[in-house]
Amino acid sequence: MKMDSDLLHSPAVGLTEEEEADMNDWKLPLTFMKKRHLEKIEGSKALAQSWRMKDRMKTVSVALVLCLNVGVDPPDVVKTSPCARLECWIDPLSMSPQKALETIGANLQKQYENWQPRARYKQSLDPTVDEVKKLCTSLRRNAKEERVLFHYNGHGVPRPTVNGEIWVFNKNYTQYIPLSIYDLQTWMGSPSIFVYDCSNAGIIVKSFKQFALQREQELEVAAINPSHPLAQMPLPPSMKNCIQLAACEANELLPMNPDLPADLFTSCLTTPIKIALRWFCMQKSAKLVPGVTLDLIEKIPGRLNDRRTPLGELNWIFTAITDTIAWNVLPRDLFQKLFRQDLLVASLFRNFLLAERIMRSYNCTPVSSPRLPPTYMHAMWWAWDFAVDICLSQLPTIIEEGTTFRNSPFFAEQLTAFQVWLTMGVENRNPPEQLPIVLQVLLSQVHRLRALELLGMFLDLGPWAVSLALSVGIFPYVLKLLQSSARELRPKLVFIWAKILAVDSSCQADLVKDNGHKYFLSVLADSYMPAEYRTMAVFILAVIVNSYSTGQEACLQGNLIANCLEQLSDPHPLLRQWVAICLGRIWQNFEPARWCGVRDSAHEKLYTLLSDPIPEVRCAAVFALGTFVGNSAERTDHSTTIDHNVAMMLAQLINDGSPVVRKELVVALSHLVVQYESNFCTVALQFIEEEKNYAVPSPANTAGFRVNLRRSSKDLKLELHFSTQAEPGNMTPVRDSPAIPRLRSVNSYTNIRAVTTARNLNKSLQNLNLNEEGVPAAFSPGNLSTSSSASSTLGSPDNDEYILSFETIDKMRRVSSYSSLNSLIGVSFNSVYTQIWRVLLHLAADPFPEVSDLAMKVLNSIAYKATMNARPQRILDSGSLTQSAPASPTSKGTHIHQAGGSPPMPSTSSSSLTNDVPKPPAREQPAIRPPYTPTLGGQAPHSHQFPRTRKMFDKGPEQAAEDGEEPGGHRNYVSLALQTGLCDWSAKYFAQPVMKIPEEHDLESQVRMERQWRFLRNARVRRQSRVITQRGISRLDDQIFINRNPGVPSVVKFHPFNSCIAVADKDSICFWDWEKGERLDYFYNGNPRYTRITAMEYLNGHDCSLLLTATDDGALRVWKNFADQKNPEMVTAWQGLSDMLPTTRGLARRVSIYLDRSKQGGAGMVVDWEQETGLLMTSGDVRVIRIWDTDREMKVQDIPTGADSCVTSLSCDSQRSLIVAGLGDGSVRVFDRRMGPSECRVMTYREHGAWVVKAHLQKDTDGNVISVSVNGDVRFFEPRTPDSINVLQTVKGLTALDIHPQANLFACGSMNQFIAVYNANGDVISNIKYYDGFMGQRIGAISCLAFHPYWPHLAVGSNDYYMSIYSAEKRLR
Repeated sequence: MKMDSDLLHSPAVGLTEEEEADMNDWKLPLTFMKKRHLEKIEGSKALAQSWRMKDRMKTVSVALVLCLNVGVDPPDVVKTSPCARLECWIDPLSMSPQKALETIGANLQKQYENWQPRARYKQSLDPTVDEVKKLCTSLRRNAKEERVLFHYNGHGVPRPTVNGEIWVFNKNYTQYIPLSIYDLQTWMGSPSIFVYDCSNAGIIVKSFKQFALQREQELEVAAINPSHPLAQMPLPPSMKNCIQLAACEANELLPMNPDLPADLFTSCLTTPIKIALRWFCMQKSAKLVPGVTLDLIEKIPGRLNDRRTPLGELNWIFTAITDTIAWNVLPRDLFQKLFRQDLLVASLFRNFLLAERIMRSYNCTPVSSPRLPPTYMHAMWWAWDFAVDICLSQLPTIIEEGTTFRNSPFFAEQLTAFQVWLTMGVENRNPPEQLPIVLQVLLSQVHRLRALELLGMFLDLGPWAVSLALSVGIFPYVLKLLQSSARELRPKLVFIWAKILAVDSSCQADLVKDNGHKYFLSVLADSYMPAEYRTMAVFILAVIVNSYSTGQEACLQGNLIANCLEQLSDPHPLLRQWVAICLGRIWQNFEPARWCGVRDSAHEKLYTLLSDPIPEVRCAAVFALGTFVGNSAERTDHSTTIDHNVAMMLAQLINDGSPVVRKELVVALSHLVVQYESNFCTVALQFIEEEKNYAVPSPANTAGFRVNLRRSSKDLKLELHFSTQAEPGNMTPVRDSPAIPRLRSVNSYTNIRAVTTARNLNKSLQNLNLNEEGVPAAFSPGNLSTSSSASSTLGSPDNDEYILSFETIDKMRRVSSYSSLNSLIGVSFNSVYTQIWRVLLHLAADPFPEVSDLAMKVLNSIAYKATMNARPQRILDSGSLTQSAPASPTSKGTHIHQAGGSPPMPSTSSSSLTNDVPKPPAREQPAIRPPYTPTLGGQAPHSHQFPRTRKMFDKGPEQAAEDGEEPGGHRNYVSLALQTGLCDWSAKYFAQPVMKIPEEHDLESQVRMERQWRFLRNARVRRQSRVITQRGISRLDDQIFINRNPGVPSVVKFHPFNSCIAVADKDSICFWDWEKGERLDYFYNGNPRYTRITAMEYLNGHDCSLLLTATDDGALRVWKNFADQKNPEMVTAWQGLSDMLPTTRGLARRVSIYLDRSKQGGAGMVVDWEQETGLLMTSGDVRVIRIWDTDREMKVQDIPTGADSCVTSLSCDSQRSLIVAGLGDGSVRVFDRRMGPSECRVMTYREHGAWVVKAHLQKDTDGNVISVSVNGDVRFFEPRTPDSINVLQTVKGLTALDIHPQANLFACGSMNQFIAVYNANGDVISNIKYYDGFMGQRIGAISCLAFHPYWPHLAVGSNDYYMSIYSAEKRLR
């Protein structure tokens, strides 16, 4: 729904220039704030559906027992004179007694047949006890489990007794004989319904309950004690399912008013309209309707079941009103039971509400069991009186003059009331009273369109509204409407069905059974239908075919695949997304649909969506292609070729910017892995062998690792700290020790990857751990074993452990990129399987934890299979499956007792491994590990200290089986465990309100108010800082903040508008509040051990800030919820640069800071962020500048630098589309990103002789390029001229430099341990050599420095861990 643009932006009338600049905050786009970033990708919790009648019933038999004894009044009732005489609208004294009795019986049967024509009716007129018994038992026998009705008219016999008896006759009609309700219960059985029309009828209801209770107790006694005499008798039926309707309370007599029928209660129950109209005419208010008499009422034209006639319309309104009263007054489950389970019961109860109203006016209170709350005063009765009034007032002219009948405005008015509720109300209020009436209106063609529209608006309020509508009984109505051919109903019905299926997908079966799917197929194929409705239609079809073979079959025959393929290129992204999901679901495990897809080249048509600008659409395409290759039918060469083709297309998404897409990619490839398991096992074995034999200079073994082993005591403290506090999967943030980075409690981040040795996620292959949710557990054993190399203990002859740790995988990844591998691997090196294996290796090192976890699962599953299949004997021979432990001489073969855990129990490694594994002998009890005290520089096998959770393949107790059986059941493990929840998450869109104004556009909402507050704050910062900088800054050496950072600062970044500063060390980020001088947060960035953070940017700094970190392996991570009381969470992460040159990685910055720049490692990764366009420029130790569009989460451009050295600094200007890059060879290059790759470099300056520390492009339209090299020469270039326009010389040996964008200052930090601040003319305004107030201690070598974007503040990080901020004079702040 489009919002007015003036809603989006604050009023901008009569603004000054400054204020206009502040208005831009409203126009800036926000990045990484879509639903996929803000919420977990999972479906909504399924609501328990109570609307479906589990036991629909029919009343199949009716016993009509009339004890009238016409002409003889019972002795215990003194009748008035005149008295009420009519029974079933017949005066019994107007004919012979016998004839009267038969006529009344026949009439009563007709009255009941109006409500239930198909039942078996048996009359029993003035019966004996035996006749009643025979009647009831025969009806129950025929009805079996269905309901039987017992109607008792006791007007000719005495009143019921307090002992629970009613009266019948003896054969000669000389005596009244009592009939016990207990016997009646036994004969009638259950389920039954009883109607008692006699005086004091309430007594029967009470007795009935007492007897029912007595029966329950007898049943219990019999159940407990089989020898009890009761247990020998046939079990009495339970009376729980019995319903009773009685004419009056236990102490009341029936009304005797001669204007009323004698059987007033029966009349209300069976002829409600007739009695309601008569009663209306008897009220005083009827005098307001002139000319209407009781005789006239008999002449109302029309039939009850024809809604176009006056009588039919009244009946329809009456049904709607009584239904509505019941729905509003009764508890939901009681309403379902009485008004929706059985047609006859529902009619009787609706009419019972009328009986209560009429009879209470004669001091008589009808009783029911189950008891209903009083409804006779409900406001809807006034609407009924009004409708009757309007109808009756027309009667005289219709009958006398034949004028046409004007329909009642009742339904239109009720719809208006419903509409008012929808538009005016607030959330969290009572449901609308009119909902059942909307249901009735669907029956009328006149109001149907409006009713559907309002119903759609109601369902749009959320899942609760859908559940409510279903509980009213909407389902059969909207199902029936799918048979309508009216085009104008299509959009409304599609919307309603999308809402229903988003909440309750079980309706798929009903739709297919009633051919409802054809309706939606025709909507999808209708090119005139707006895209949003076609989207809903394809969503409905996607639900119909979801894991439901009958639905798949039906839709395949309905030509769904061809229909979907035609819409793949529709401009509406949600339609493209659902078309792809629908295709993916129709051929999921359904071979005919897959072949139909092959014939239509479906997979090739889906390829175009793999580069769609919308990540969710790419995701859906990957899902569809994944299920396309995931069919497990017989393979032919043709199908294998197609699978390979699809796999290679999917592999191109390996560096997609969206983790959602990459997660789906792993799952899609896992389908392929399951299909071609044996081929992948071969590849896996070869990679494992290769990794073992091929010595690669792994960064994991060189820089990062060795440094790691000599970490300072603070780091060891950190590791021990976690060993005692952390439980896998439940990380509590710890803040007491300054050296401990806080760990996120992102669910996917249960792996504390770098706190343990690198990211060795999975254990030895026999101990792949899974915690209860099926996420790989946090810690893994055995990677810093004292005797073997740090990277892996894989495959050594005396070691039964197989480990695919992060290092192993990382090493495999790098091995596989060496050309010499070709000769070493048997399978053709470039075979599809090898390439897909490499893609999975790459994804296992993905910076987004959920992606790497999934890839790890797939790889380890196959590696496990490969090694098990390759060496089944070894496993059988080994005495026990030893737990994975470091392969050191002391602990070989013994179990390591976990700290604080219970001893690991050996068990079968896999449910699919059917070899019988003997139990370990008793002597191999776990050895209790002595307390471990690390020494400085000693090796710390931290893997011992972490508790293990349940093993990945351990499904329970060991299973014995014949030896040598092929371990087969494994394929289920991969395919079932891997799901991303994408489809269910996408379906949530239809369950949530679609028509509601989004919160951020609602001017009154809290979100909007907070945003307004932030923008006012931004304006204040801009304004106040502008005043200071315009006044001119003469010095900048007042230290306003100093603190010791937990790690050596390598990058610092001021938040543009609040008092927060982010300080990154090698792999963690610390947040400080520089105004209060306190630490806000410290958490771990998640990069592998041998990489370091080299750049940071605040995204959405003007609004909801996110922090982007770039590491020198090319990975980008984006964080939210930092520096507040919440847990930091990773929003997204991706590989910004995939081909960073590995030679330049790694020596820890603190070592290298003293070296000459050119000899030191590379520049790492450098980034520049453009909030206005949402573009992120990335470069570093590569030969390109790569531009990412964060909105599309895709790479949009690669600009070749044309140089042989790394990019050290980037600066861009969105107004002029220019990018300036400083390079390691001293050149400064200017690129225009609007031009093609060959001509986009528009200028190259080669005036610096050495590494460029900083290149800065001023943001004005005629802004200059300022660049500084490591030699301290500052050069100013005008982008259109080939030579510098100004040169300043600063200190030599620069290590860090920053330029203040507003105040024209630049600050240089050097190896000589001081900071110089210069103004634009090259004059030194401040020299800082000592820490102020810190005992005059000298500043350490400067590792990084940064200016605040607005304030005259300079942050400085030095190699001695200190972080300080200097400002202009105190009074200027």
